[in-house]
Amino acid sequence: MSEKAVRLFRASIPVFQALSDPARQDIILLLAEKEPLTVNEIAAESTLSRPAVSHHLKILRDQKLVQIEQKGTQRHYSLALEDAVGLLKALLATVEEECFTQEVREDSYES
Repeated sequence: MSEKAVRLFRASIPVFQALSDPARQDIILLLAEKEPLTVNEIAAESTLSRPAVSHHLKILRDQKLVQIEQKGTQRHYSLALEDAVGLLKALLATVEEECFTQEVREDSYES
């Protein structure tokens, strides 16, 4: 595998880790349906406590999966998936290109 593919894969690991938690998946799905929401609104819609929601939102924010908009004294959270989706698309395209290209080469040697 190329250095580019390895670099993209390693850069994607934090995004995979952030997305691997079911509570964070639920928050993303909730925001996809009803964004923007405050921490209290998210907590009211889930089984998580307010501190737990804040913890998960920080992880999602650190990976740029959500963004904050300050409205008065409240912080409203919404999805910000563009960077993560772009990174994952680049990873998939690179892996697909390298793996399928290699498979085609291997198949041509067998013929």
